[in-house]
Amino acid sequence: MQFNDIDFVIIGAAKSATTWLQKQLQSDPGVYMPDPELHYFSREYARGPDWYLSQFGTDPAGRTVGEKSNSYLYSPEAATRLHRHLPHVKLVAQLRNPVERAYSGYCMLFRRGEVGSDITSYLDPAASENMQLLGSGNFAAHLKPYIDLFGEERLLVLFFEGVMGDPDAQMALVRSHLGLPSRALASDGGGKVKDKTVPLVPPILRKRLAWMKPLARPLRGTPAFESMRGLIARKVQYPPLTEDLRKRLNDYYSPSIEALERISGQSLRHWYGPTP
Repeated sequence: MQFNDIDFVIIGAAKSATTWLQKQLQSDPGVYMPDPELHYFSREYARGPDWYLSQFGTDPAGRTVGEKSNSYLYSPEAATRLHRHLPHVKLVAQLRNPVERAYSGYCMLFRRGEVGSDITSYLDPAASENMQLLGSGNFAAHLKPYIDLFGEERLLVLFFEGVMGDPDAQMALVRSHLGLPSRALASDGGGKVKDKTVPLVPPILRKRLAWMKPLARPLRGTPAFESMRGLIARKVQYPPLTEDLRKRLNDYYSPSIEALERISGQSLRHWYGPTP
């Protein structure tokens, strides 16, 4: 396996259905992508090229080879490193309304118990310009290093709405960009990859029961385990995104959205106002 054997990289964005995109491509026998996000060019570069290339196996066997690491979009170093080693690759970025993406990111962290219920302290631009929740939604700025290095023709910019509204057309765009023949969606093509409504064991209780994980792991999925989990799991009550906070986020992201319209050549008028 060599760097030249890698054909494409999905660079992001987080909370934008890129896992759905990956699963659709992995369902094609003519495509190979490793399951985990490798984050090599952003977080794991010190591991060296041998580690990175080993993640793809030893024989591409004539398949189209790629990987997905959402952290690449947010790392200027990743753009430079990718171009150094993979100047020939085609890039895919799938983006989401930054207000909705920020709220989805907050809900994910809230679900994990990593943030509190005071949503304003995390999502109000006047209170905190948190890179993970707010700054990462400034997509135009994050795409610029890739466009400067690779050129616009190597970057396909997609939007989350395409997955929700017309997944067949969305994948047709991806396959055309990657030089793949037409192919029907996988059977779960229209479904969600992750569901934040699934009941969850409360974070405090999870911490208290952490010592039991090695004992419980072999039992996961069994009727007895799921029955016991059902007794303590609860539906998560997420703090709502108020209209006032949504407006402040819309104002914060408007310049970035305008720049993204120029980059993508697509109208994003529906991103400017409240979501129906």
